[in-house]
Amino acid sequence: MSDVAKEAWRKYLIQLQVHPLRTKAITAGILAGCSDAIAQKISGVKKLQLTRLLLLMFYGFAYGGPFGHFLHKLMDIIFKGKKDKKTVAKKVLLEQLTSSPWNNFLFMMYYGLVVEGRSWSLVKNKVRKDYPSVQLTAWRFWPIVGWVNYQYIPLQFRVVFHSFVASCWAIFLNLKARSVAIKKD
Repeated sequence: MSDVAKEAWRKYLIQLQVHPLRTKAITAGILAGCSDAIAQKISGVKKLQLTRLLLLMFYGFAYGGPFGHFLHKLMDIIFKGKKDKKTVAKKVLLEQLTSSPWNNFLFMMYYGLVVEGRSWSLVKNKVRKDYPSVQLTAWRFWPIVGWVNYQYIPLQFRVVFHSFVASCWAIFLNLKARSVAIKKD
């Protein structure tokens, strides 16, 4: 690793220690922006839609990072920091039955209402139609991520790890949420 990268990583770790919530929020926002830029390119957008990108960065910054920060702290309080396989399985199950459905639902609503500016009735119908398949796909993917996160990742890095994986997941969600708009463009 170059000296510049080592120094940047060192400074990042200091910020993560000194200002964990702020650092996780900023990280989640940046990763959300990166995932949206990738999703836009994959979906064939010729010119990057900056407003959309900024709205998704805001979502990551204002919701994704802070939610993850408090979720992982709460999980460690509920399960008293245990990392045995039975406890990890309970954490993953609890996360998949509570925050996973909520996060996917909220993202789809935010995307339709705020990012695309669509009407309530259109967004409601889109969510009603696509949410079940999105959530079923999430339940195939996220338990593995959750297991790795709770079993192997230290608490201070869980949101960063989750945000990185979520940026990849957001590409899928982004393309799924946008499917109607692509067909009409």
